[in-house]
Amino acid sequence: MQVKTNVMRILEKAHIPYAVYTYPHDKDIAVDGKTVAALVGKDPACVFKTLVTRSTQKSCYVFIIPVEAELDLKKAAKAVGIKALEMLPMKELFALTGYIRGGCSPIGMKKQFPTVLHESAREQDSILVSAGKIGVQVEIAPELLLTQTNGACADIVKLL
Repeated sequence: MQVKTNVMRILEKAHIPYAVYTYPHDKDIAVDGKTVAALVGKDPACVFKTLVTRSTQKSCYVFIIPVEAELDLKKAAKAVGIKALEMLPMKELFALTGYIRGGCSPIGMKKQFPTVLHESAREQDSILVSAGKIGVQVEIAPELLLTQTNGACADIVKLL
């Protein structure tokens, strides 16, 4: 039986429909997003990863992008109206968000940070994001994810 994650509880409380996908993994070891897509039988274009960044003023921002894409820090900074961003150091991720690498979800972080979803998500009926634990993904409609995270959409990735 699958244990419910905080993400699932939050979605249920908000009456947001979702589906759960699980995949095998070694204990607390993240796998890359392309592998996750293959393991759950989904097109990588609808599997998204959650990245946390920080500005020079120490404000944090969350970006949700397709697993095969790379975040463009200049486009991301422009999307949130600031000059520059850097990736949050991995060692600070858990203390700031409550999530570990490979299990970071845009839903249910310790604090809700400004969130931007890559615009390609709107081309999908649903997308997968981490359910807050390595080995578990939730499938959710992009518009409902934006509502839940109070997020926006923008072009925030490097050209592939």
